[in-house]
Amino acid sequence: MRERPSYRRGVGIMLLNSENLVFAGRRIGLDVEAWQMPQGGIEGDEAPDAAAMRELKEEVGTNDADVLAVTRKWLTYDLPARLSRKVWGGQHRGQRQRWYAMRFRGRDEDISLDSSRHTEFCDWRWISHTNMLAAVVSFKQPLYAEVFEEFKTILNA
Repeated sequence: MRERPSYRRGVGIMLLNSENLVFAGRRIGLDVEAWQMPQGGIEGDEAPDAAAMRELKEEVGTNDADVLAVTRKWLTYDLPARLSRKVWGGQHRGQRQRWYAMRFRGRDEDISLDSSRHTEFCDWRWISHTNMLAAVVSFKQPLYAEVFEEFKTILNA
């Protein structure tokens, strides 16, 4: 019997502007319109805090943000079977992530989606967390709901 692949270690960032709207990036190269918050893998022995700032810089073009909170535990999501064989060489069933709530200190003009070799988004916008939940792919909706629940005091401030 083949052992089920492990979870890939990663981080996610709920980046908020001064109006408590969430950064949403539109994924490149998908057949459907899919929006998500910045997230990505932890490299080697990289600390999660460092990975979060690196991912923010790679995907948003700036890491001019303050950390407001971090999830108490690691959160997971599973990829659909059709994707799990393709993504990450089929080595992982999904991701196990530490999530960060961050306040963006910069200006919208500071955001640059093509600032690194890891361009993942073709468009971006600030939206409410409820609209973010509706815009993300369905298999990540339970994860995003858990993130928003954990950070609800920040979102409702």
